[in-house]
Amino acid sequence: MESLMIEGGHRLNGTVRVSGAKNSAVALIPAAILSESTVTIDGLPNISDVHMLCALLEEIGGTVSFDDGTVIVDPSKMVSMPLPNGKVKKLRASYYLMGAMLGRFKQAVIGLPGGCHLGPRPIDQHIKGFEALGAEVTNEQGAIYLRAKELKGARIYLDVVSVGATINIMLAAVRAKGQTIIENAAKEPEIIDVATLLTSMGARIKGAGTDVIRIEGVDELHGCRHTIIPDRIEAGTYLIAAASMGEEVLIDNVIIQHMESLVAKLREMGVNLKTSEDQILVTRSEGLKSVDIKTLVYPGFPTDLQQPFTSLMTKASANGIVTDTIYGARFKHVDELRRMNANIKVEGRSSIISGPVQLQGAKVRASDLRAGAALVIAGLMAKGVTEVTGLEHIDRGYEGLVDKLKALGANVWREKSQQNNRIDQYS
Repeated sequence: MESLMIEGGHRLNGTVRVSGAKNSAVALIPAAILSESTVTIDGLPNISDVHMLCALLEEIGGTVSFDDGTVIVDPSKMVSMPLPNGKVKKLRASYYLMGAMLGRFKQAVIGLPGGCHLGPRPIDQHIKGFEALGAEVTNEQGAIYLRAKELKGARIYLDVVSVGATINIMLAAVRAKGQTIIENAAKEPEIIDVATLLTSMGARIKGAGTDVIRIEGVDELHGCRHTIIPDRIEAGTYLIAAASMGEEVLIDNVIIQHMESLVAKLREMGVNLKTSEDQILVTRSEGLKSVDIKTLVYPGFPTDLQQPFTSLMTKASANGIVTDTIYGARFKHVDELRRMNANIKVEGRSSIISGPVQLQGAKVRASDLRAGAALVIAGLMAKGVTEVTGLEHIDRGYEGLVDKLKALGANVWREKSQQNNRIDQYS
């Protein structure tokens, strides 16, 4: 078992380059299944979720190589092999294999997905879409079975705005017969990224990035080369870290339009930042003011940045309220921050942060990916040394975290640690 050790109090200086978007990568790789020939994707992050998906594509007969951020997938010999167990259960985004395999093979067997424990995240909207396209969907012994004689385009209204369901239905519909219309579709940049890849493969998609997506099905898709968008959540994480401890930090390779809600809230707090076409410069900011945030679907404030932002709020004056309308259970980081002297209480779907306080180094555990990011930021601000365990969550979404933080002047390192003996909600 490894721990991330952080000696707090060191000012951050320099440039950090943002990697490719994790939330795009986990959909782009399964999308390659739909092609009849080689698909190349550039700029992918070197994270465990990417490696796991590449391994899953190999399990169903694909030839996959991953080198220096470029994945080359030859799907020509893939078969509709059942994936009820193993790696598929460890990865939330494995559900994208359902739409991709259904689209190409008209059948799939996929184990119910795993990933971060953030409370109920049902896939009922995914299933509703697949059934509308003509698939029979059953749950048998912990796996989802999808079968269709053929897929036919349909008009599908999503009861809940869902990124996963929007992408999954899109993956199945591009090879269905006729027109599919997805209404109340999610608008996230990752959806546009996936639609761009599919269009380069020969799909006919209009409206990606709006709440109505129209898809004309095609019989066959071909290979292409595609470059992934930058990770707006990773960029946001470093932006928050720079706001908390930065002297002068340049965040490179960002799409500013993807980050407007976060930038607006940081400016409201009093953070000094300047934006250019693809960079954000943060300079030392003192006397931060508390703000209230509410997570919303894109283009609102992202739920994935709620936890890191909470750490920053411990440095701000007065009380601030963070409300998560997306995942009500996304407050497991609060107990850990309290161990570090944070003054936070949770009421329903909101946390109330009172500051400013001087955080203290402590031994804490990441319960999920973005909780891990929150604890890293807290460690950078804390007095003394913070030990963060549960690194398997952090490794799912942040490429080269230690190296990037070291390059900015943080004193961080990984070391082997003894098994955590705490008996609590994580055991």
